[in-house]
Amino acid sequence: MSIWEILLIGLGVSADAFAVSMCKGVEMKKFILKYALLIALFFGGFQMLMPLIGWGAGSLFQKYITSVDHWIAFGLLLILGGKMIYDGIFDKDKKEEGEEKPLQLGLVTLLVMAVATSIDALAVGVTFAFLSVNIWLAISVIGATTFTFSLIGVGIGVKVGDKFKNKAEILGGVILILLGVKILLEHLDVINF
Repeated sequence: MSIWEILLIGLGVSADAFAVSMCKGVEMKKFILKYALLIALFFGGFQMLMPLIGWGAGSLFQKYITSVDHWIAFGLLLILGGKMIYDGIFDKDKKEEGEEKPLQLGLVTLLVMAVATSIDALAVGVTFAFLSVNIWLAISVIGATTFTFSLIGVGIGVKVGDKFKNKAEILGGVILILLGVKILLEHLDVINF
């Protein structure tokens, strides 16, 4: 597998992390490099770790992983998206009164988001076990691509969020839910993008 093919895979699996990073950026009042780097490190790190785990597991667990990965991703993204929509609608009054809610960037939140956006990378790793792939090169490219896109996503989210506030948070929640539905439908072979 060529570096270009690996880069294309990296771009594909980093799309989810980019969308979720934009959503976290919406929640920020201004761009905070420390938080943006933390988000990018979690997403990039999990996008590196999951293919490595998938590659290690190989075909032994392939049928078990691929049979539930889409349901896990769907459930996590549904919960995160629903919470963002709820906060965008019902926290509106508090935000208008000047009681800005601090950015929620706890370890559990980051872990849930990172796992939800990297489950497809686990399946990619399983396929790497059957191909002639330098796994260390592959996970480095995937991790670096995801890190970069996540950092950019936070920056875009901050800009959009600053202009549209609650509407952007609601839109971000809708995007996460739609992303979860897309993942579910693709794996159930209802659609194929």
